[in-house]
Amino acid sequence: MPQRPRFLLPRFLLPAFTLLPLTALADTTSIRFQLDWRFEGPAAPFLMAAEKGYFAEEGLDVQIDSGSGSAGAVNRVASGAYEMGFGDLNALVEFLAENPEGPGIQGVYIVYDGTPAAVFARKESGIESPADLAGKTIAAPAFDTGYRAWGIFAAANGLEADAVEWQNVDPTLRETLLTRGDVDAITGFYFTSLLNLEERGMSEDDLTIMPFPEYGVPLYGNAILASEAFAQDNPEAVQGFLRAFNRALGETLADPEAAIEYVKNRDGLIDVEMETRRLKLALESVVDTPDARENGVGGVDDERLRQAIQLVADAYDLPTLPSPDQVFDSRYLPPVEERMLLPEAE
Repeated sequence: MPQRPRFLLPRFLLPAFTLLPLTALADTTSIRFQLDWRFEGPAAPFLMAAEKGYFAEEGLDVQIDSGSGSAGAVNRVASGAYEMGFGDLNALVEFLAENPEGPGIQGVYIVYDGTPAAVFARKESGIESPADLAGKTIAAPAFDTGYRAWGIFAAANGLEADAVEWQNVDPTLRETLLTRGDVDAITGFYFTSLLNLEERGMSEDDLTIMPFPEYGVPLYGNAILASEAFAQDNPEAVQGFLRAFNRALGETLADPEAAIEYVKNRDGLIDVEMETRRLKLALESVVDTPDARENGVGGVDDERLRQAIQLVADAYDLPTLPSPDQVFDSRYLPPVEERMLLPEAE
């Protein structure tokens, strides 16, 4: 009589075997995650955490979608379309102030320890310092952080808020207008506008660049955001998401060239060299800061956050003042020792 093939399982074991995937699936929490922008260099740690299985190891099924702006991510998480997202903490302050009875949404991990907003000016316009911007024309989209926070920059540098003339423009035209000389300056994210200007033929030697954090503006930048209702119902999922991201961010800081491959895997049309440079600029300018070196990435300084909220409220003429606890919740962060991803401050 022929023997049974050895690879066949005994029939009585089949039910338990076939139930295993269903059990694992039942324990998985789904998270829809909204990025602030396209799949570019700074998205690397999010995409790495997904592709390397770091989210899956935490029991998460994370869907990562591209975005159309830092403020848009705030609105989409607040609407319930996404459970979590990556957006501007200052836009979150504005949303909470204008919707005090609305859906709760909080920052849970600061990624950009300083705002990436910067002024880019043509040196040939005679602009070498903030004072030289008086009487000049600056272009930016209406939603741009630099435009929205201009009053804070102006006050910190002895300028009247109305000392310049603004042109509200489409984001796709901003750098082109500066390159052509149609405006004297623009505001934009440092690591985005600089590369866009270089693509259009302007070098750093042609520009005076004034990053907001270096000119007296202590605002935080982009943070990982979470729906308050989702976080309260699924605290372990939010904690797991942050652990996975923190792990990927550490690897991204250690080897940006390797990390950019995960962006390329998501969008094969990217310019790898440019996106690697964009990622490095983002890491160097707003992630690797003295505060983050001393206190670890991800968290906030309570007094600085309180000051930032007040500055945004004054600059945006907000109807109410959100409390720091409304804006940021540190309960879901990994332990501080796990967030010491940078060399010690010198």
